Amino acid sequence: MMTQAKWIYTDALRESACPIFRKTFTVEGKVKAAKVTATAYGMYNLYVNGNRVGEALFAPGFTSYPNRLMAHTYDIASYLTEGENQIDLLCANGWAVGFLGRGNTNHFFSDRISLRAEAVIDAGTTKTVLGTDESWQVFTGERVEAELYHGETVDKTREETFVGMAKLDKKDVRVVPAEGVPVREQERLAPFKLIITPKGEKVIDFGQNLAGYVEVRVKGKRGDRIVISHAEVLDSDGNFYTRNLELARSQNTYILSGEMDVFKPQFSYQGYRYIRLDEWPFDEVDLSCFTSVAVYSEMKRTGYFLCGNDKINRLYQNTIWGQRSNFVDIPTDCPQRDERLGWTGDIQVFLHTAAINYDVEKFMRKWFTDLMLEQRADGAVSSVVPGVSNRGERTSTAWGDAAIVCPWELYLAYDCKDELERCYPMMRKWIEFMHGFGEEEFLWLGGDHYGDWLASDAILCPEVREGATQTDLIASAFFAYSTSLMVRISRALGKDSSYYEELFQNIKAAFRRIFMKDGMPVLYPKYDALSTTRPVKAMTQTALVLILKFGLYEGEEERVALVKRLCDMIDENGGRMSTGFVGTPYILSVLTEQGETKRAYDLFLQEQSPSWLFSVNRGATTIWEHWDGIKEDGSFWDHCKNSFNHYAYGSVFEWVFGMSLGIQIKDDGAGYSKISVKPHPDRRLGFAEGRIETRRGTLSMKWSYQPEGIRYDLTVPMGCEAEVTLPDGRNMTLQGGGYTFMTEAN
Repeated sequence: MMTQAKWIYTDALRESACPIFRKTFTVEGKVKAAKVTATAYGMYNLYVNGNRVGEALFAPGFTSYPNRLMAHTYDIASYLTEGENQIDLLCANGWAVGFLGRGNTNHFFSDRISLRAEAVIDAGTTKTVLGTDESWQVFTGERVEAELYHGETVDKTREETFVGMAKLDKKDVRVVPAEGVPVREQERLAPFKLIITPKGEKVIDFGQNLAGYVEVRVKGKRGDRIVISHAEVLDSDGNFYTRNLELARSQNTYILSGEMDVFKPQFSYQGYRYIRLDEWPFDEVDLSCFTSVAVYSEMKRTGYFLCGNDKINRLYQNTIWGQRSNFVDIPTDCPQRDERLGWTGDIQVFLHTAAINYDVEKFMRKWFTDLMLEQRADGAVSSVVPGVSNRGERTSTAWGDAAIVCPWELYLAYDCKDELERCYPMMRKWIEFMHGFGEEEFLWLGGDHYGDWLASDAILCPEVREGATQTDLIASAFFAYSTSLMVRISRALGKDSSYYEELFQNIKAAFRRIFMKDGMPVLYPKYDALSTTRPVKAMTQTALVLILKFGLYEGEEERVALVKRLCDMIDENGGRMSTGFVGTPYILSVLTEQGETKRAYDLFLQEQSPSWLFSVNRGATTIWEHWDGIKEDGSFWDHCKNSFNHYAYGSVFEWVFGMSLGIQIKDDGAGYSKISVKPHPDRRLGFAEGRIETRRGTLSMKWSYQPEGIRYDLTVPMGCEAEVTLPDGRNMTLQGGGYTFMTEAN
């Protein structure tokens, strides 16, 4: 690959500038085939004879830069002509060179933009190979600067300027063919309304929070400026609010040519619903000049849900938009502030839902490669992948478990056994990392964990985010859970599972000895329990949920007592959850599995914080990071680390599809070849219907309340098998086709 291309760079420009690397050449004869292969430390866009090649954004993508860079190949034959031709690669800092991570540190992976590209042109009697070298020229143009977090400056009055010849760079990185899916422009939204805020700011509301950018089409006086800032929300007074962006400026500056101009970023994107016109050179604001463009990785929509409760429908749309906004080349945590990183814990809890909503197999396979590349020799998995050095090498339970949970979820959704096999060594190493940690062979004690992140059972303030559940209990519970998954994974791959079966039993026994007494959770009087910076409690909703969900109890009497205590704690909290990132994804399924379906719906439909509908009632159009990111009085949870576009709590739709509609994939039925269907209707929704476009065809389930009872409409893809259990106790095994059932109303 690129056998005649060398790494090149320029030192003639300041930081954040956008160099153009150019090669002019002559084609003799009619072009039969031509391609360009390119990669960069930084980002690039390819132009041939002034024409942009392809629609993909942010090439070469965000990967584990110390380990690999992806190279994309472009067909350029249709852009070439006989005679003189020109190839340009317009570059910017991107993830590798620019500001990245909390604190806005730059140069994590390279201190400068470097480019490597090769054109191969077949003109019949001649074959030309043009690799990057010292003969390439460097120019600057109208794109003055670009930073991923800070935005871009485009000056249409600026002439191209030659700044020198390229220099050879010394780079030593593995270049691999591109994988994954491209990032593209997607939905286009017109402005909803113009707002003049109490401060007199000109603000445009697009009605939807998203990741992307605003395209501006305008004709004005040459040299006039347009400056646009971005925000997710307005403050309690109705003014433009940007403090939660932290150090990300999220501002684009455009200088007009005097003709009709079209402005938009090429190397940055923003997370926003609102824009503020900081500079606008006209007396009036013509809303038709503005279009909000959603930007995310190319994925086929596969999941759909609708019910008789408009607030729940809005919640589902918020989940969809949260996924779109945070599937930008990698699974990110949020698209707006100075972060946008691949947090392993977020995707661990959300992937099941993500794989219902969209076909994410190729997207996730690319990220799994980086997950494996960045796993340490001792098996530790970082909380952020690709890694960013200012985050440190923190390894946390529930975050690192993405190494096992995510490949398993992908396999269940798509029957990609090859990917499960590819990830198996990583999974084994993660288990052994937990196995060898600390003073107890079969427990994970100590360590630096995120705990039940953002749970409301601890005092929430900038210093306390881990919740009140002891992190040693959470870590040991997840050690058990991941080990139990390894039993299922080993069996799916036809491997001997006996080691993991025995290991799980040993972990369970050790867990019960250390963390349980008389069937209830207790404090382990070391490490986390001695914390002086936050309250740590033995009895929390999350502790009970994990014990029940991961099968760490013994016997019917103990199970019943744990369920009762969980229900009592919910009642004591005003009928609300107090769980965070660890407990919330499981609490509804635990209640339903334990015969407390009505209580699960009570939580699902709860409107006081903490709840899913609290944000919906406050106009949210995406999932919030914090249950009470905007409080009832209109004030903010905090001015920092307060995203209004975080998908993690959207994982509730795993329960909606899996238990309300009742659709679950059986372990021996990956790719929906064998499913169980056990619906749990509730009159408060009126009806609920979901559809999943599986690789085998359409799978759909609807239940609805009718005068004569509850009607169920099920469609099973041909060639698939469904084990159906209805609320009246009827059981049946069905093959592909459409079916209708009736039961008495509950």
